[in-house]
Amino acid sequence: MRILYHHRTASKDGQAVHIEEMIEALRSEGHEVRVVAPGGEDDGAGQGDAGRMGGGVGWVHRLKAMMPKAVYELMELAYSLVAYRKLMAAAREFRPDVIYERYNLYLLSGLMAKKRLGVPLLLEVNSPLVQERSRHSGGLALPGLARWAEGAAWRGADRVLPVTDVLADHVRAYGVPEARIQVIPNGINRAHFAQAPAPDEAKARLGLQGRLVLGFTGFVRDWHGVDRIVDWMATPDAPAHTHLLVVGDGPVRASLEQQASRLGLGGRVAFTGVIHRDQVPAHVAAFDVALQPAVTAYASPLKLMEYLVLGKAIVAPGTRNLREVLTHDVNALLFEESNPAGLEQVLTRLCADAALRARLAQGAADTIDRLNLTWVGNARRVVELARAAA
Repeated sequence: MRILYHHRTASKDGQAVHIEEMIEALRSEGHEVRVVAPGGEDDGAGQGDAGRMGGGVGWVHRLKAMMPKAVYELMELAYSLVAYRKLMAAAREFRPDVIYERYNLYLLSGLMAKKRLGVPLLLEVNSPLVQERSRHSGGLALPGLARWAEGAAWRGADRVLPVTDVLADHVRAYGVPEARIQVIPNGINRAHFAQAPAPDEAKARLGLQGRLVLGFTGFVRDWHGVDRIVDWMATPDAPAHTHLLVVGDGPVRASLEQQASRLGLGGRVAFTGVIHRDQVPAHVAAFDVALQPAVTAYASPLKLMEYLVLGKAIVAPGTRNLREVLTHDVNALLFEESNPAGLEQVLTRLCADAALRARLAQGAADTIDRLNLTWVGNARRVVELARAAA
């Protein structure tokens, strides 16, 4: 199958991981993929700096800061015409069987190309961006136009692919028929994690021998709740040999380091900073307890898949989206967000019980196969949906 893959993402973060992994998985299944994106076209030669994380869109933020919000949003909508011309130029040569687009607000070029070419459009949706942008970064200047654009994109696609059923509710609210909605959660590339060292070896490489390692991966922000982990480590409930390892960076790193120092935990809290994606498995392998202290209500966290594939005992809130993958006392210990001490209680229980950690770790490892949470599995689902839509 010839797949014209379109996105408007320039950042090197979790979004880039999803894009690169899906493209790689589709190609590994023998499909031709032509990528049209802000950085230009990719005919299959490669992804360049694939795996390098942490940046790439500073100029976008500077542009947004320089102009009125309404003007910027109109420029986003106008970009659809630019992207449409690029899509049509690629289509004339490539002759795609399907267009696969990663949804972005005000991005209608895939819908325009679908109508012109007469091929199916599959739209991957990772967040309800009207809601998200209304609540953050000062809101939207043109909310009516934004809602129209989001609804037009979602209703116009032949298949809409939200990453959770919670997110699918947002799609349903726009009037998209159930038959055109297929939930496809994030996945994992087993090959990238197959060479991860055993936990003891991973700890030795990091100088963490004899420690009970609590781990968090990703770009840590204030709402992630990592500060609660640090506070808990300073209580008598926390074993003295616990160590917090944050694999990543983020805007609250300095404040967390100051908090740890103030509580006398300076030597027990460490940040790796931004690392190459290929280095992540060797760090996550050292975790005894994998942390997801908080989560966006509609998200399918990539870190969760990394924890599962490496068989880690997981602590997470019992939100509806996470319960689509996690089951309390089977592959994770879940706490109720309404309980102000819930996170600390499950941490205390898990850190005191090695047998429980081992049982949850096995349940986590079994989850990937049980739910087929792999990028190749996702690629196969996408191709089946494309053929059905065609």
